[in-house]
Amino acid sequence: MSDRHEVTVLRLPAEGAPILGEREATDVIGDAFGHGATWVVVPAARFEDDFFRLSTRVAGGIVQKFVNYRVGLAVVGDISRHTAVSTALRDFVRECNRGGELWFLADEAEFDAKLAARTAGV
Repeated sequence: MSDRHEVTVLRLPAEGAPILGEREATDVIGDAFGHGATWVVVPAARFEDDFFRLSTRVAGGIVQKFVNYRVGLAVVGDISRHTAVSTALRDFVRECNRGGELWFLADEAEFDAKLAARTAGV
């Protein structure tokens, strides 16, 4: 848990149960609410491969939960092995990173920079 740029952020550790679907996403959102967080940073390793295969709709279900509860989600870490084989995923990542609810970022430093720019109105 940390406050960054006047935003409370729940940061999940790399170790821990995988986020397999909507049920686990709802648990994470509940933890965020319990800490007053409006953003959650999750290491990419906490998601199973199905999350990165858009045809499974796992990512869509998880993302929709975060959007419905108005909690931002940042997936941090190297997902290049997934984007290398999926044009659809590359396009999805690019579009998400243009928005303000779901970001796919290399690391937490990139998250902090993006959050700083967002809160500064850039």
